[in-house]
Amino acid sequence: MNHPAPAFGVPAPVVAHLSPPQRRYPRDTPLLERIVVDPEIVHGRPVVRGTRMRVADVLALLAAGSSVAEILEDYPYLTEDDIRACLQYAAAQVDHAILITS
Repeated sequence: MNHPAPAFGVPAPVVAHLSPPQRRYPRDTPLLERIVVDPEIVHGRPVVRGTRMRVADVLALLAAGSSVAEILEDYPYLTEDDIRACLQYAAAQVDHAILITS
């Protein structure tokens, strides 16, 4: 395993992504059933079922300060549960341990 060269004599930390444990949000959670990944739809990116709206786009809108009401007004084919599903999907994706050693 190659590690980055030390900067100024200080070794760089080694970051290892550990395999995610069993998710807290089982796949049979009704909200998560709204999120699909299909190689034929938007190059396999997670989308809201029945649409081409990527989970990442919904999250970006929320992060930019759009309210749920604004998103629903601009994208009438989405529902409030679709937006919740995007948030729950994102939470499940980032819920894993990262080991940092120095």
